[in-house]
Amino acid sequence: MRITYLTLVSLVAFSALAPPATAGILESAESFTVLGGSTVSNTGPTLITRNVGVSPGSKMTGTGSITLTGTYHASDLVAAQAQNDVTKAYNGLQAMTSNQNLTGQDLGGLTLTSGVYSFASSAQLTGVLTLDAQGNNNAFWVFQIGSTLTTASDSSVKLINVGSHGGTDNGLFWQVGSSATLGTTTAFEGNILALASITLNTGATIEIGRVLAETGAVTMDSNTLPQASLPPDYGTLSGGLMYDSQGNVVPTGSSSVPEPGSLALLATGMAGLILSRRKWYASA
Repeated sequence: MRITYLTLVSLVAFSALAPPATAGILESAESFTVLGGSTVSNTGPTLITRNVGVSPGSKMTGTGSITLTGTYHASDLVAAQAQNDVTKAYNGLQAMTSNQNLTGQDLGGLTLTSGVYSFASSAQLTGVLTLDAQGNNNAFWVFQIGSTLTTASDSSVKLINVGSHGGTDNGLFWQVGSSATLGTTTAFEGNILALASITLNTGATIEIGRVLAETGAVTMDSNTLPQASLPPDYGTLSGGLMYDSQGNVVPTGSSSVPEPGSLALLATGMAGLILSRRKWYASA
């Protein structure tokens, strides 16, 4: 089949006008609320929406006390792929440039706008952490924690001013260098990606988000992880970030990814070049 100049120009223009392909940085791990590396254990009545998995380990205990709306995946291909995607996201979050170093500060009582916040070692939350999206869609918060994340009993994370999309495209990520422990009746939000283990003490809740442990255990005790019980368009705080063409984690809509308008200009230039070459050949 012969490809005419008009066909070629049309293909270039169509490709340029199409928005760049993007994917949430959690990729296949999006379908999991709980993912352990070695084991997943539970004590007491626990409610979990979406999937629970473990890989490369295979042991799950206390599942008889879990009310689950999703599926269990123990050391299967689905859980293994999810762990690969968690590792990829973890590394990408860790590599982001920090906007503010909070080492030595308690997160309780702070109000933080969209950005990347770092702790050289451990991070502590006592009381209420307020995250202000300032009405922006695709607002995101990344907490880079060198070692442990610990919350005191009755602590909480609150999102405010989430934008016109109702928070569906906001992102909140906790990249934890070792282990995370949520204190009794903590009301937490966000996606915890811990290199080792995650412990949810009695009555702690993940109001929106996930607990994803790469190598260690996820340990639960009468907890609630109810994101699927929220309105279906609410989101799970896994937005705001994407991978660029080099595999780096960047804000959604980052200038490192060509925008449709820029690509359209490129298409126009290429089309002009093709037509100019055609006229030159015709006159030669």
